[in-house]
Amino acid sequence: MLAQTYSMSLSGIDARLCEVEVDVTGRGFGLPTIVGLPDSAIKESIDRIRSALTNSGFAPPKTRTTINLAPADVKKEGPAFDLPIALGMLMADDQIRADDAGRFLIAGELALDGRVRPIRGALSMALLSRQNEPEAPWRGVIVPRENAAEAAVVAGVEVYGVETLTEAASLLAGQLPLEPTVVDLEQLFRAASEYEVDFADVRGQEHAKRALLIAAAGRHKVLMIGPPGSGKTMLAKRLPTILPPMTLQESLETTRIYSAAGQLRAGDSLVATRAVRQPHHSTSVPALVGGRSIPGAGEVSLAHHGVLFLDEFPEFPRPALESLRQVLEDGAVTIARAHSSVRFPADFTLIAAMNPCPCGYFSDPRKPCKCSAPQIDKYLARISGPLLERIDIHIEVPAVPVTQLRDGPPGTSSEALRAQVLAAVAVQRERFGKDSTTTNGRMSSRQLRKLATLDADGERILRQAVNELGLSARAHDKVLRVARTIADLAASQNIQAMHVAEAIQYRRLDRNL
Repeated sequence: MLAQTYSMSLSGIDARLCEVEVDVTGRGFGLPTIVGLPDSAIKESIDRIRSALTNSGFAPPKTRTTINLAPADVKKEGPAFDLPIALGMLMADDQIRADDAGRFLIAGELALDGRVRPIRGALSMALLSRQNEPEAPWRGVIVPRENAAEAAVVAGVEVYGVETLTEAASLLAGQLPLEPTVVDLEQLFRAASEYEVDFADVRGQEHAKRALLIAAAGRHKVLMIGPPGSGKTMLAKRLPTILPPMTLQESLETTRIYSAAGQLRAGDSLVATRAVRQPHHSTSVPALVGGRSIPGAGEVSLAHHGVLFLDEFPEFPRPALESLRQVLEDGAVTIARAHSSVRFPADFTLIAAMNPCPCGYFSDPRKPCKCSAPQIDKYLARISGPLLERIDIHIEVPAVPVTQLRDGPPGTSSEALRAQVLAAVAVQRERFGKDSTTTNGRMSSRQLRKLATLDADGERILRQAVNELGLSARAHDKVLRVARTIADLAASQNIQAMHVAEAIQYRRLDRNL
């Protein structure tokens, strides 16, 4: 007898429909055969499924069984096919009758005792079921209980969480009435808006806070240069507290990445807080931008709609740093392999930090620098010019005097800075359209020519800076984008000379250090 169930296979963060066909012929003996480009985890599922069926009170088919995962030319990976294969076996062997099985997408890993373990990509599967194609009008999805809340954030999809193979079989057979899982999205976003850190914790560094305020308002990239202990890490980790709250669409995109990568924390159904990813400076290229034989997300994608903080910037391997160049331009990573090409979103705010020299104390009045000029030049040369040009803002973060550290007033709070950011973001949404995701930092060249016009004084200052500093065309555009954000923060419709002058001051490494 032939039975069919439906599941999904992950391609990057996208779910592809997969039809699971199980044929129990009634003649012949031997172990079940799985075809359709399965990986080792799927091939090994036969032993898990046989034990799960036996320990759940069912009998594994005693005759020849063939399992096909269609489409047959797409590579399948992971243990999520255990549950749909086991249910298909029970249906094909006439142990359960499930007329409604074709209206569910099913996924789950089986333990030997019949428990259903969590999987990766439950949210992507729920989004796939919402497509509701004419040839497959899905009723909903059946997933492990631990993944139910994650999938239930998708509106219009019935999500049934099961704990055991017996529950799943009874649900399909109509013998176990289960209520769909419901998630309170408002409560999730309300809890996500609370942060444990605040910019008020940082004494001094108001100049650096101003630069990060501009970066948050226009989604600009920042490079901070300063001696050890000057507060660069504290500043970077507090940037999410002044970024706009995540929208539902942004949250869904980020959650899909974490779910597909298996990094969604237990108990979380949605990533509603902007992440700060801080990879170590010894990280490899695949770990940073994604890769491996079966393409997976890297740190740049896990920082999507959040902050990627690269401390000790020059200490990263040169290939890893150079791999960021295209990512910073495109906001996405495309990983090509012989069998497929996978695209991962990677639209993040880059915050990089570095010392001014190998010992870290160049221009520090408290400690003498021990580095020679050639050593400093060699150290700074670890960051290539093309990569440096893609960073909008370069600032110095000097050491804070002890009097300000001990006796100074509290710094500007995150609440005050965030109010300014939200006002500037509102101006940009009105400019680019309420449904647009474009920000000043992502303006195209055509938009820049139209929306970043200068008066006579601003034009003169910009021309002088380009000639004296030798700014490239890309650096010229970066100055204009930053100036546009500064004008928005000042509630100025036009870019004035003082806005251009401030933007030029943030090109620190275009001048001699």
